[in-house]
Amino acid sequence: MTLTSMLAHAIQHYGDKPALAFKPKGGTYQDISYTALGESVAAFQNGLSSLGVEKGERVAILSENRPEWAIADFGILAAGAITVPMFSTLTAPQVGYILKDSGAKVICVSTEKQLEKVADIPTLEQIILFDSTEGELPPGVISFDSVCSAVDGERNRDGEGSPTDEEDIATIIYTSGTTGEPKGVMLTHANFISNVEACKSLVDVGQEDVLLSFLPLSHVFERLGGHYVPLFSGAKIAYAESVLTVAANMQEIAPTLMLSVPRLYETMHERILRAVRAGSSLKQKIFHWGVGVGSACSAAIQQGKKPSALLQLQAGIADKLVFAKLKAATGGRLRFFISGGAALPQSIAEFFHAAGILILEGYGLTETSPVISMNHPAKWQFGTVGTPVPGVEVRIAEDGEILTRGPHVMKGYFNNPDATDEVIDADGWFHTGDIGVIDADGFVKITDRKKNIIVLSNGKNVAPQPIESELARSPFINQILVLGSEQKNLAALIVPNFDALKEWGEENGVVIDNLQAREVQQLFQSELRERLADFADFEQVRRFALLEEDFTPENDEVTPTLKLKRSVIIKRYADVIEGLYSGE
Repeated sequence: MTLTSMLAHAIQHYGDKPALAFKPKGGTYQDISYTALGESVAAFQNGLSSLGVEKGERVAILSENRPEWAIADFGILAAGAITVPMFSTLTAPQVGYILKDSGAKVICVSTEKQLEKVADIPTLEQIILFDSTEGELPPGVISFDSVCSAVDGERNRDGEGSPTDEEDIATIIYTSGTTGEPKGVMLTHANFISNVEACKSLVDVGQEDVLLSFLPLSHVFERLGGHYVPLFSGAKIAYAESVLTVAANMQEIAPTLMLSVPRLYETMHERILRAVRAGSSLKQKIFHWGVGVGSACSAAIQQGKKPSALLQLQAGIADKLVFAKLKAATGGRLRFFISGGAALPQSIAEFFHAAGILILEGYGLTETSPVISMNHPAKWQFGTVGTPVPGVEVRIAEDGEILTRGPHVMKGYFNNPDATDEVIDADGWFHTGDIGVIDADGFVKITDRKKNIIVLSNGKNVAPQPIESELARSPFINQILVLGSEQKNLAALIVPNFDALKEWGEENGVVIDNLQAREVQQLFQSELRERLADFADFEQVRRFALLEEDFTPENDEVTPTLKLKRSVIIKRYADVIEGLYSGE
């Protein structure tokens, strides 16, 4: 079985049902049926073949989420070729590196802006532009529509295409990585299918489901959970117009399922609290009462108990008075959110569950196709990343590193056998680089990245992630990086939440025009002290610097899933860090 044969099966079974939905500029959402998707995939595959694309060749995609992305992916696979996806936020040099390393000679780009990034790459033989354009295209550039109409699109109408073996490479995904040059992860059809089937066995996805897709399809989390799983289940995928319109698109589409990184949930939580703070004292009291009632219900459910009749009655009132607007903001049909890509603060999961919205957190890596473990509707525990999915083995090494083995583990790193041997041992165990534990009930809990462990000058080992997660709960902290390797004490680089800081200033008669102001410094000192009260003495953050600018993907300081690139940030702010420790 291959990805294309699974698509062919879906097309045969779901035919005229909607598979994809997109919103043209200034218009309303339009559906594309499974049958139409299959015809487009076949036409694109035939067009690629007419361009000379052969089995095993690499074809890149540099695009935002849109129907053409899905069509191109399956068309490439149907041609027996290998999809090389790239984040649309990558710079021209980063794109050039991936094209050179992968050997891709054909690339699909979404817009003229993306076209500019590849215009001067001599190794490219053909560039396919998704957007329609009235003007004449440059030499070597052909429109997506032209490729699809190059030959008779009636061939291979089932979308299955050329014969492909399940052990053939389906994709090479370049890890965004928090350190070093990206490596090309080779995932086979079998890798993906094992993960699709494992996830489908735990999460019931069907024809009535609608998924709003906004995480980049170039990321394996969305590729698996927001692309292959729903399409192979008869569900409908609606593409958000952009990351800036997700809130509006949720209300338009009313999704039943949605994948996101924790930042979305954190942002929603921050906005709710900001609105509460701006309300009357009565509204604030009602809100906190409602959260208390919801939390009590949540606690009972987590203990396997049924909330009392009185609590259920109170919960019904709280839902109408406090949580109805939040649920309406998601479209009103949401079954649950799925979170991945980074650690979800337990407090965020607990707040949403108190509001009647379940967030299921999972865990995986690009190298594991990606899901290793996940919480699911029948078995979940906040503060963990769930239990291993079917067919996947997980164990903890002596040094605390999480190891995994099974059909989900990658074939290896492209053109890099030495790097492959470093992470996959002789017994087939993949070394994740994450530190964690498995509790008595089989739930996996991540404590930090192995490479992130800070060793203080006194020899104490400190995992920064729990400290950062706790401090990130502060309404005044937007982003934080804890550091201190080979130093006596920990320090932190903090990007304030400027909106919350401004509100605090107005309430306390403090003009926020200087982050070095005594009142501002005292505020953050108090936040650090109070929020780390239960941490060990050596885990206290003794000094900090407040930064004026966010850590952003554009500055190469965070990955596309918003994980901090610690080494990049530490190098960029070396002078600031030196100033923090200059007195030692």
